[in-house]
This record gives sequence, C-alpha cells and structure tokens, in this order.
Amino acid sequence: MKTFHLTFILLFLAILSALAQQPTPGDAKPLRVGIAGLTHDHVHGLLRRAQQGDIEIVGIAEPNRDLATRRLKQYQLPESLWFPTLAAMIEKTKPEAVCAFNSIYEHRQVVEYCAPRKIHVMVEKPLAVNLEHARAMEKLAKDNNIHLLTNYETTWYPTHHQLYAMVHGQQAVGDIRKVVVHDGHRGPKEIGCSPEFLAWLTDPKLNGGGAIIDFGCYGANLMTWLMRGERPLSVTAVAQTIKPDVYPKVDDEATILLTYPKAQAVIQASWNWPASRKDMEVYGQTGYVFADNGSQLRYRKNEKATEEKMTATPLSAPQNDPFAYFAAVVRGKVPAVDDLSSLKVNMVVVEILDAAVQSAKQGRTVTLKPAVSH
Repeated sequence: MKTFHLTFILLFLAILSALAQQPTPGDAKPLRVGIAGLTHDHVHGLLRRAQQGDIEIVGIAEPNRDLATRRLKQYQLPESLWFPTLAAMIEKTKPEAVCAFNSIYEHRQVVEYCAPRKIHVMVEKPLAVNLEHARAMEKLAKDNNIHLLTNYETTWYPTHHQLYAMVHGQQAVGDIRKVVVHDGHRGPKEIGCSPEFLAWLTDPKLNGGGAIIDFGCYGANLMTWLMRGERPLSVTAVAQTIKPDVYPKVDDEATILLTYPKAQAVIQASWNWPASRKDMEVYGQTGYVFADNGSQLRYRKNEKATEEKMTATPLSAPQNDPFAYFAAVVRGKVPAVDDLSSLKVNMVVVEILDAAVQSAKQGRTVTLKPAVSH
C-alpha cells in the first residue's frame, strides 16, 4: 500500500513538472522581423523597443551604410544586423514579417519581394504613393495570403476608439453628419526631421505630394474607419505652397473635402500649424464628440446638455502598440478585422488621396466611380 502511495505521488509530481515546462502564450517565441529602410523617422519607435519579447529584429536592409551605422550605434544594436539590400537581408535572416520604413514609393517594391515569399508586411502610413501602386500591392497580398497592414500614430490613440464606441456603440450623438480633422505641425524641416527623411518627404514622386499626403492620410484613414469602409461620393481638394523657399517641389498646405450621401468630412493637412496637432471633431444629428488629443475627449450629447470632458480608457495589449498588434495578427492571436490598419480601409484611403491630388492639380471635384465587384 505504501509502495502504491509513493508511486502515485511520484507520478503526480512528474505530471506537475511536465505541465510547468509546457510553453504558455507568454513564452511564445518573438516574431522575427526585418526592417526595410531607415529613412522614415518613425523607425525610431521600432528601434527603441528592439528586443522586447514579442518582437525580434533579425535584420535591417538599408542601402545607406552610414545611416545604418549611426542608427545601430544609437540604439546599441549589433552591426551584423545591417544588410545593403532587402534581398540579402531576407536570404540570410529569414524573417516572418517586414516593417517598411522607406519612402512611400518603395512600399510597392517591398511587397513585391516579400509577398511571394509569404512574408507579412506592415508599412508606415499611407499604404501607397498612388492607386496604381496600391492595387498592385493588394493583389500581391491577396494572391499570396499575407497580411498587409498600414501603421498610423493615431491608430493607437485611446480617444479615437472611445469616440468610435460613443458614435457607433452607444449612438450618443446620432448619425454622423460632419467630421473635421486637423493634422500637422510647423513643417518637417522646421521641427527637425532628419535629412534622409526630408529628401523623399519633399519629393513629389517618392512621397506623392507634400502635406496633402503626409497629413491628409490621417483624416482619410479615420473618416473611412468611422464610415465603416464606405467610399465617398466625391473628393475636392485645394493645395498651396506657402513656403516655396522651403518646399519648392510640393505643397505645404492642403484641405480635402469628402462628400457622402448624408455626411461630409473636412480634412485640414498642414505644414504651417503654429503647433503640432492631431485632433478630430465628429458632429452627429444630435450632438458632438471631439478627440482633442490621444487622451482627452469633449462631448455634448444634445443642444440642452452641457459640454463634458473625459479621459479615454487606455487601450489594452496588443491594441495599444503597433508592433505588438502586428505580431498578434501574424500569429493569429487577434483577428485581422477591417480596422484602421487593415488593407480594406487603406485601399479607400489611397483612393481618396489619389483623387485629392488630382483635384488639387486640376482645380475640380473628382467624382469616384462605383466600386467594381470582383
């Protein structure tokens, strides 16, 4: 009997030991990520959190070796991470996913190389330099069954998600009638963007435009999301170059007007604001909600109500960080829904931007053609 009890105890302890050694979700291997380009200053966000458990940077493709060396030293990363080309980096390191921090024009090239190799891609906003590039990228992503996400700083603002819940979940202000979005700063040169970033950000081919693209994309992204993917009926845009001595090739001031059957959006994109801003006003049938920044909201539910203020509830992981979210989508831990980062929403964003550039150049309203069903 004593032998039986001893055997049972030993067996029980062995089972507990085996269970303790089983990997838990938190023990999962980090996502192996390659970086395509270092010329977009937003890359600092990824380099800053280089090896934080869920992400492992396995290689960096950057043709400018001097730039690569400076960034690696800045973040105390090994020089062995550097490769002169995307092909060399992928061949050597075999990443599961790639984050693109090069010019918008080069996003297509990244997807053309990664998609056939089943490597998932996340690009910095916007998705593509024009609609032709976007459609080619969409086809590659769908044909090769990869995730193709677009990262915006404003995607991770708790205020925008709280606002969405108030508008759609709670119906707190009635149906959307008008949205006004303000985005921008004093100008990329004025705020001290790196020379490598400025070189393509102020090039009409590599960026697709100036402020109209750089900051018009935020409003187009947020409005498309708020309208649940609906395409506008028309796009009207006015663009100016107020500082030709600083930005001789591209616009530095733009306003985009979108019309829908029962709503409008006014997107104000500027490199001339006296101070940096990313804020949004949503007006419904009965009230309004303003997202003043990433944490503070103001709202008024109807004409008789007084305006109230609130602090948005912080987002929970992985929805509070672009790279944690990317890793979670790739690993299937969160569903790839039609959200701010999604390919579906961002195809509409590029369609809006493409029409806005045409409208500003031609001095006319661009009516969007009905969507083609595939």
